[in-house]
Amino acid sequence: MRAPVIPENEIEFTAIRAQGAGGQNVNKVSSAIHLRFDIRASSLPDPLKERLLALSDQRITKEGVVIIKAQTHRSQEKNKEEALQRLQEIVASVAVLPRVRRSTTPTRSSQRKRVDTKVRRGEVKSLRRKIAD
Repeated sequence: MRAPVIPENEIEFTAIRAQGAGGQNVNKVSSAIHLRFDIRASSLPDPLKERLLALSDQRITKEGVVIIKAQTHRSQEKNKEEALQRLQEIVASVAVLPRVRRSTTPTRSSQRKRVDTKVRRGEVKSLRRKIAD
């Protein structure tokens, strides 16, 4: 299952002022983007929603809203693209199901080899002891 495309009408963008260095441009222009995406109200398939809500990601609130802040670029458009890309990466990470781990039992010969090496190691260590009178 590949990651579905999220319709842009389900995503809320807010332009805010960026933090950090940047001089006068930072103080005047709202170039940073706040992206909000409500998982529960989205059109994503239910199994995908459940896996998204189960993620322990600090960007997902208890109410099931993904909040991403993008402010690395100077232009608002590039920050918007970056925020969308990060949202797609989060959704893509849960779209691929992890492989089911099947427990295996070690072969009888590997068990025997393991015990033999342990016994041999114990013999080597016992030879290091002081000889009792």
